[in-house]
Amino acid sequence: MVAVLLGALVFYVDSMLQRTAALDYEGRIEDTPGTNWLLVGSDSREGLDEAQREELSAGDAGGRRTDSMMLVHIPDGGGKPALISLPRDSSVPIPGYGRSKLNAAFAHGGPQLLSQTVEQATGVHIDHYAEIGFGGFSDLVDAVGGVDICLEKPMQDHRANVNLPAGCQELDGPNALGFVRARYSLDGGDLERAENQRKLLGALVDKATSPATLLNPFRMFPLASGASKTFLVDDGDHVWHLASLALAMGEISGPGGITTSVPFGGFDTVNGQSVVVWDRENALRMFEAVANSEPIPADLLGQ
Repeated sequence: MVAVLLGALVFYVDSMLQRTAALDYEGRIEDTPGTNWLLVGSDSREGLDEAQREELSAGDAGGRRTDSMMLVHIPDGGGKPALISLPRDSSVPIPGYGRSKLNAAFAHGGPQLLSQTVEQATGVHIDHYAEIGFGGFSDLVDAVGGVDICLEKPMQDHRANVNLPAGCQELDGPNALGFVRARYSLDGGDLERAENQRKLLGALVDKATSPATLLNPFRMFPLASGASKTFLVDDGDHVWHLASLALAMGEISGPGGITTSVPFGGFDTVNGQSVVVWDRENALRMFEAVANSEPIPADLLGQ
């Protein structure tokens, strides 16, 4: 009976996943060792009513744009999985549009063009795609009963509708969303926000994979149901792929994983906009290691 119920739950969750042809485009990078995910946080307001928009400070903007992008690498045959932030303001060549900010690829061509841009900029084959919007992220945090975050200093950002004191605290869905969206009040701007996003994602995965969640049906079922309705994945992705990602993220958030960002080379101006420039030499070293499923050089971590 338990096996039947679990099988039915898996089938239900998989059938509810939203899908798109994110990885269907010409000129794909040949398959590389290991498994690589492109994780995207978007500002989609789809499914939010007026009260939810106000609670999340989501506004009335239509469509969706990317607030965060991360590359997850799961190596073959063991080794440390890695989570690499790709700053949204990164200056990269976008196929058909010239050089611009990385998030402009999503604005011009959605998940397909963003995936193609990331593949060509990094030389790493993308195997899976997962995207989550405003409401979905907030709901997942609430489904696990909130997440624990420690702040070295207060965070106040009226644009992200967040006002958090210094110290360790539990964040509910709206506050967690504000934490990962806050940008203009941060000294490090987009780079510090990327660090906060990695921190929050690790805390969420820790809570979601803890016995307190997995053995509690009042948390497990809302989490599974919420994930199925809020994740947008590639046409070829299934719930068991997401489960594999969750396991890898559990390792990444602990001592057995790596969280870092693309090596930073400085700031520049492209088409009148301030952009983040990668340290080309070190970025190539990092992505060559990922493409070959080899350990990322130690001197590139923590940048």
